[in-house]
Amino acid sequence: MIMTNKADEIHIVCTVHAQSEHRERVGMLLLELVDPARAEAGCLYYDLYHERDHLDTFVLLDGWASEAALAAHAVHPNVTRVVEQLRPLLASPLEHHHSRRMTDPA
Repeated sequence: MIMTNKADEIHIVCTVHAQSEHRERVGMLLLELVDPARAEAGCLYYDLYHERDHLDTFVLLDGWASEAALAAHAVHPNVTRVVEQLRPLLASPLEHHHSRRMTDPA
């Protein structure tokens, strides 16, 4: 288990909108990210979801112990390879929402 300062953690929601005709390939490429990311230093979790009511939409939820861990992930060879293959198959650019845990100031 990774011990972290909760205030340093970064949690991400990444929404991926596939072109309908490429939905299956997009899903397969996204699955190629999961296990390697989970093995990266500083990865807290990395999960892929497929929206039930919008079949062309996928959601990646991932958490990182620090900015440095996230920065290393962003340039990991597996990530750059998959993203390069994904881009032409998408209906819109990847949407990333980065957040930090709210902590009690007391």
